[in-house]
Amino acid sequence: MEYDDIAAHFLTPSGTPHAEPQVPDTSARRLRDALESIATIGWWSRSASESANEVGLDFFSAYVWGRAASLGTDVSPSLVISSFGVFEPTMITDVLTAARSTVSHEDILQARQSGATAGLVATTRPIDPAVIVSLGSRLLTALAELDGTARPLFSALRALPVPADPYGTLWRAAELVREHRGDGHLAACIAAGLEAVDMNILTELWLGYPFGEYSATRGFSPTQLSAAAAHLRERGWLDTRDSLTSEGRELRGLVELATDASQQALIDLLGDGLAPEISSARTISDAVLAARAAPADARKRAAG
Repeated sequence: MEYDDIAAHFLTPSGTPHAEPQVPDTSARRLRDALESIATIGWWSRSASESANEVGLDFFSAYVWGRAASLGTDVSPSLVISSFGVFEPTMITDVLTAARSTVSHEDILQARQSGATAGLVATTRPIDPAVIVSLGSRLLTALAELDGTARPLFSALRALPVPADPYGTLWRAAELVREHRGDGHLAACIAAGLEAVDMNILTELWLGYPFGEYSATRGFSPTQLSAAAAHLRERGWLDTRDSLTSEGRELRGLVELATDASQQALIDLLGDGLAPEISSARTISDAVLAARAAPADARKRAAG
């Protein structure tokens, strides 16, 4: 799929309005949502797409190999599948194998960094560069103090050199917050007894998507989705109309609260500066969204 096709589908507001997803008003969730568009500039921006194309990768291949590359040069597909958590395994294996045979580890990391940095520069021109510098520095200082136990993507990404450019620095910091939360979220899902397809279905329904619309983008087939729905109905979390039951909605809410709790150390480290950092991040993310370098659908931004 060409970038213009991706932009038309994901980044351009549609004529059909969607209700804003109702997510908890917690410090960790507010920080996550404020940083999401910054963290994902490394694949949604035109600059990121052009950088990927220059080394021979399309949008999704660059996403998979670019994100997995922090885990190592010869990282096994099974480890990537486990760390990503929410994609269909065969799809990830095929995409990773093809992308890695096309682009070296060093080149994908460089392409990703240069594309993300250029994307953030291009979309935030009206913003005082001092805001970029301050937010990136503040976040990195806190992130450096966190324990990385049982957080593979966060720990691997934190081990990479930080981009010297302040825009690249902010992107890396935002992405670190994202991976820190993602690792914690997967742990919360596993503790709740959820498998990959289950996680997707509960999240899409919780955010207001119809059954299967979001999960299908993760590579799951109608047969896999149907089997997972039957499993969720057996547990009382899904009704016969493929909607969340009250028990299912409560469970997904508890998973979200556990995910928030997994980031409490970060929230504590940011301390009194949390509110201004969230405000700065929102200002920057709003500029990214206005430049159409982040998904126009708030449900997609909330889902990650």
